[in-house]
Parts: sequence; C-alpha cells; structure tokens
Amino acid sequence: MNICFLMYPWEEIDPENDTSLALIHECVKRNHGVALCTPANLTIRNSVTNAFCTVIGRMDKVPGSLKSFYRKAEIREEMLPLAGFDVIFMRANPPLDPIMLNFLDSVKDDVFIVNSLQGLREANNKLYTAAFGDSHDNIIPTTHVSKNKNYLVKQIKESKADKMILKPLNGFGGSGVILIEKSAMSNIKSLLDFYISSSDGSSNYVILQEYIEGAEQGDVRILILNGEPIGAMRRIPGSDDHRSNVSAGGSVAKHTLTKQEKALCKQIGPKLVKDGLYFVGIDVIGGKLVEVNVMSPGGITYMNKVYKTKIQSKIIDFIESKVVDKLQAFNRRSRLRNEVENA
Repeated sequence: MNICFLMYPWEEIDPENDTSLALIHECVKRNHGVALCTPANLTIRNSVTNAFCTVIGRMDKVPGSLKSFYRKAEIREEMLPLAGFDVIFMRANPPLDPIMLNFLDSVKDDVFIVNSLQGLREANNKLYTAAFGDSHDNIIPTTHVSKNKNYLVKQIKESKADKMILKPLNGFGGSGVILIEKSAMSNIKSLLDFYISSSDGSSNYVILQEYIEGAEQGDVRILILNGEPIGAMRRIPGSDDHRSNVSAGGSVAKHTLTKQEKALCKQIGPKLVKDGLYFVGIDVIGGKLVEVNVMSPGGITYMNKVYKTKIQSKIIDFIESKVVDKLQAFNRRSRLRNEVENA
C-alpha cells in the first residue's frame, strides 16, 4: 500500500507526541510506501494532479520509538502523482484550505481519502455539531453563532448562567477560547469588537456557548474510528488556564467512557460514517458534544502512554481493509466488463 499524508512539514513534527508521526511510523513498520506533502505543495503537471512530496525511505529495521524513528528516517523530495497512491490521509491543521480540496477533487474517485472531501467541507468548522439536530440541548450545549455584536450581548445578558464560553468559529487547539462572566459586562463589547472585526475591514463569526458545569475540571477527548470509539482520555486544564488542550498546557489522565458518553458516540457514529468522516476526535464535557475535529485529530500518543496500547494499529488496519475492498470492487468491475465485451 502507498499512502500520502497531507499535512504540515516534516521539520515541524513533534517527535515525541505527534499523532501523525505515530501513524507514519506504523505504516513504515508494515513496509508500506509513505510520503507526505503540505497543501502548498500540490500542483498540476500536464493536466495531472501532483505533489512535491517528502518521501520516507524504507528501513530494514524500523526503530521502536517515535523519537528514534524521526531521527533516523531518510527522506528525499520528489514530485509524485496523487492518483498513484492508494490512500491520502488528511492531517493538515485547520482552517480548511478550499483550494486544496479543489486539487483533491480530481483524484477522489481513484484514491481512498481519509476523511472524505465532502465530509471535510461539511464538518471542518464548529457549526457541524448543529447538524445532529439537537433541539432539546441533550447532545450539544446551548450555542449561538453570529457576527452581530448587539445580538450576542443580548444573549449574554439574558442567559441564566453567570458564565459563558466565547471562541472564534475557525479556531483550533484551544486558540482564542475564553471564559466570559456577567460580572465583567463592561469588557464584553470590547472583546466582541476584537473577535469580530478584522484588520482588512471584514468581520468574523464567533461562537457563544453555554458554560457546562464541571468544565473547569477539563474535558474528554474521544477518538472515533468508523463510527466507533477506539480511545479516550481526560484533558485537565493547567493551574493558570481554563483550557484543557494539551497544546495550551493541559495534562492527560485515563478515562473510562460513561454511559452517557457511550450513548453519545452511538448516536453520532452513523452520521459520521455516512459523511465519510472515518477518523475523528470529539471533545465532550458533561456528556455533551462540544467539538468535532475532522482534519487532524490528535491524542494517540498520549492515550498510548496512559493505556500502554497502540491505537494507530487499529487505524491502519481499517485503512488497509478499505483499500482491499476498493481493489476487489475494481477487479470485480473489470472482470464483469470483460465478460460483456467478450459476449
């Protein structure tokens, strides 16, 4: 199998904690061909979609640790046609680049893409959670999305809660997430101006969300593969930050899914699969879905350390099975076409 990881540059990888590196390492261990490229390295040559790729050389003996593997891996640069790969694994950081998807549209029928382009288009921002039709706030917390400052101020004033969460629509990794309190109403208009207004004169959407009691104790990151949970961890905020993202200084701990969390996964799993969102990370607080991460969900290395497991093995097993299914379907179609041609 040949797999291309569409992601950030090789030199930006964190060799100790990077989920993408864990997936790459697993592929190399299985003797698959592996390359990676960035969205900026997509190109068209003679009407064929190519990429300037960083190709990882095959190893006779693959180091067991990610750090050693990263240090010893031999890489070379080469332009390669994307349709020649069996799999394209999306690992680029948000926000989603629509031009990148336009390039990939030309190969989507030839290559198994994780996650599907249509799914990425629908779910790449924080509005996707509204697609689960939760009219009674059983799945998601009460949420408002707007760029109308007066409307947002009104919602804050009318809220029964003393605290709410404010965040940019296209943020990631906990970037821009703040806790606002009614006791500081004099500062809220200024904050909204900062979040909504852009230097170029345009305006940005922001999310105003119900503060869930217990959020100060952290959230739960659940990794879902083909609609089923395959790993979870509790993310605990640092002593001086309300955000629980590890990138923002949070820590991780073991977590056993509650009955409510299992029910949540069971409820949203079929839609994720239907939308071609095979590998996602969801963030849950108090049994409610806060975010769905579809572009570059992380957490594998932390879960592996906490549980002494290898979650990446399950993911590559799944991808291998999808490639086999695709190849068998192609061979069957070719055989039936030949029967008709020779009739």
